[in-house]
Amino acid sequence: AIKETTIEGYTLATKILDHAVDGVHNPAQAATDMTTLVGDETVVAVVGPFNSSSAKAQIPVSSEAGLAACSPSNTNPDLTKGDAGAALRGGRPVNYVRVAATDDLQGPAVAVYAKSRGKSKVFIVDSTDTYGKGIADSFEAEFTAGGGTVLGREGAPAGTTDFTAIVTAALALGPDAFFYGGVTADGAGLFRKAIEQAGGGDIEFYGGDGIQDGSGEGSYIAIAGAAAAKSFSSVAAIENIPDKAGFAAKYEAEFGEAPGAYSASGYACAQVVLDAIKRAVAAGEVTREAVRAALVDTSVTYSTVLGSLSFDEVGDTSQKIISLYEVVDGNWTFVEQIDYANK
Repeated sequence: AIKETTIEGYTLATKILDHAVDGVHNPAQAATDMTTLVGDETVVAVVGPFNSSSAKAQIPVSSEAGLAACSPSNTNPDLTKGDAGAALRGGRPVNYVRVAATDDLQGPAVAVYAKSRGKSKVFIVDSTDTYGKGIADSFEAEFTAGGGTVLGREGAPAGTTDFTAIVTAALALGPDAFFYGGVTADGAGLFRKAIEQAGGGDIEFYGGDGIQDGSGEGSYIAIAGAAAAKSFSSVAAIENIPDKAGFAAKYEAEFGEAPGAYSASGYACAQVVLDAIKRAVAAGEVTREAVRAALVDTSVTYSTVLGSLSFDEVGDTSQKIISLYEVVDGNWTFVEQIDYANK
């Protein structure tokens, strides 16, 4: 997006800080990264972070500095909404926006889909962190509200490698589905593999966008292997973007691989940030405050690779779309997308 953008009278440059090695989210490192960015006076906006737990650590830092930020993939509702969101901002003006929908939509979407497939008895495991617990909570609430039964729930912190005890206890209860709240790096693939090894391979496995990470090395599918069959996931973003084929071709030409679940969203965030900078330049003042104010302006409709979108008073996107996927022949295959803005 930056390569394609020219702003008359202004020079664009990037500063990349990436410590999310192998997808492992580290809130302490995330806070340090944001402190580094805040300390560089040439930085007027940030694209990121990827994980909600990282955002929870970064928002107070960026908010205090008035540094604009756009996340392509943060989904925890408490980053923006209600008292929790206000507490992160510390009473300061909104500086953070996101183009992803939130887990108060994503979890329920997966629950409704599981129910539509005839599932009525689920066992839940979550990674106990901001994202994992949050999406598991919203899944559980919707699943039980729809008449389903949660047979049990356990927490397995990030880094758990032995799920034997949890799986043994869960299978004894007779679930017809499992739900995992967390990301692949937290242990999702190992959990699914343990279920298969204990004789539960035919039981369907559901998760959120934390396990929808392609099929390459280190992915949920690669780690779970054959056990990944009968797995279902969601992504808190639109799958059928306006020019899906065109974006995919351009992305593959640039990076040599197919787009990931949030690649288009990352591009959209860059478009949003660049648009805000353009408007600040046009107004004659490229300061952090000018860019922040331009970014969060609720009257602005952005034209992005995801389509037209705007942000509400707390920085959440007007696009309320959840996409659903199933593992078919060793790859995540799109099933359908649900537009909650029209519900």
